[in-house]
Amino acid sequence: MRVFTCVALTIGLLALAAAGVSPGAGTASAATGVVGHLYVNDNTAGTNTIAAFDRHADGTLTPLHGSPFAAGGAGTGTGIGSQGALQVTSDGNYLLAVDAGSNQISVLRINSDGELRPVGGGPVSSGGLEPVSIAVHDDLVYVANAGDGGSNYTGFTLNPGGHLRPIAGSTVALPAGSSPGDVLFNGDGTRLIGAEVGPSVIDSFVVGANGLLTAAPGSPFAAQGPGPFGSEFRPTDPTQLFVSNAHGGPGNGTVSAFSDGSDGTLTSIASSPFPDFQTAPCWVEISHDGQFLFTVNTASNSISRYAIAGDGSLSLLGSTSLGSTSVGAEDARLGPNGGTLWVVDTGARAVSAFAVDGGNLTQLPSSPTPLPAGSAPFGIVVT
Repeated sequence: MRVFTCVALTIGLLALAAAGVSPGAGTASAATGVVGHLYVNDNTAGTNTIAAFDRHADGTLTPLHGSPFAAGGAGTGTGIGSQGALQVTSDGNYLLAVDAGSNQISVLRINSDGELRPVGGGPVSSGGLEPVSIAVHDDLVYVANAGDGGSNYTGFTLNPGGHLRPIAGSTVALPAGSSPGDVLFNGDGTRLIGAEVGPSVIDSFVVGANGLLTAAPGSPFAAQGPGPFGSEFRPTDPTQLFVSNAHGGPGNGTVSAFSDGSDGTLTSIASSPFPDFQTAPCWVEISHDGQFLFTVNTASNSISRYAIAGDGSLSLLGSTSLGSTSVGAEDARLGPNGGTLWVVDTGARAVSAFAVDGGNLTQLPSSPTPLPAGSAPFGIVVT
């Protein structure tokens, strides 16, 4: 049986896109007002860039003046599978991006019109090799570095001017082959977890007042399926954690549900893991009201939809096709009002958009919207 991996699949699909597989028109009209912005980490070779769009009330996107914006560091130009390669601070002032090709983190100021301006001083070292994911809570930042020989979690503080400063003693080394796919805080910033795709384990930490991490008793915890990947804490309950299991093979994707204890111990919820009967569920997003979970199935070209019960158990509602002929969708992010789900359709080098009605998804007529030529996109932020 062939096991699909999010990273390998993405690289192959980007090669198809470069050969001429292109998205639909997806051209946005400016007839409706601008209600926010959307950003994608292009991961372009050499100078990394951030694609930036005005977001209109009808869900269409139009490129911002000056887009794409130089991030400051370098991308790899090849597909990278991870969740959280782009983040925005809670005050909406700064955008943080991984520069996987130069082992750096860039910070860009978000202007009132949505345009981006690099913070003075340039990008900073990520503290390891090939940064792939960022977690942000208030002024605390952690980065997952995935490159063998420099794979770790490293902490930083972010000052009001947008400058990152490494936290002494914060680095947690990971063994070669760990391939962390995601690092994230829970809602109140007291817990941090990281998914190690390679050995199929989940690292769990308690976050101290000084920003340092204390590993939970028993951490790392065995995942409930091969290839734990996308992760998300329930917005309405910071003790409930959900992790997609991407490498179970064709039709064998699952999503796990855990309770995260006061000491960081992870325990299984109900009959977890919960099947989605799709292939390579890699990216996870949860509705703002905590009632529904969406996971992007990279190899099935679909989005699975679950209802979340009070105890955290999941009920599969169905799967919605992305509609693209180029499979390989990655990161997903809901808009601020929860009414639209945006997906980085990496195989098509585009952004797809879906109207959200509870646990139902309907693709918007303007979807997909093309991304810049030469991009190997991963990571998305919607403001």
